[in-house]
Amino acid sequence: MEQTICQSCGMPMATEDLYGTDAGGSPNAEYCKYCYTKGAFHNPDETLEGMINTCVPFMVEQGVPEKDARAQLSELLPQLKRWKQN
Repeated sequence: MEQTICQSCGMPMATEDLYGTDAGGSPNAEYCKYCYTKGAFHNPDETLEGMINTCVPFMVEQGVPEKDARAQLSELLPQLKRWKQN
């Protein structure tokens, strides 16, 4: 089974309690609760680079060296729905 990841920050969402919510309060499996609630992004003006800078410390906490975390996020995030260029 493929792991669901947030289409904004790339965080794995293994359980529904990590899902964001739509305007009506129903779970939204595309985005995590840290990025998206009540049908809106928490930081609507966030840039791709800003999101990378936000996510690096969380990966470092998990034991990923900062340089590797930044490289992984720089590769992954541009492919996600929020950041993908049409």
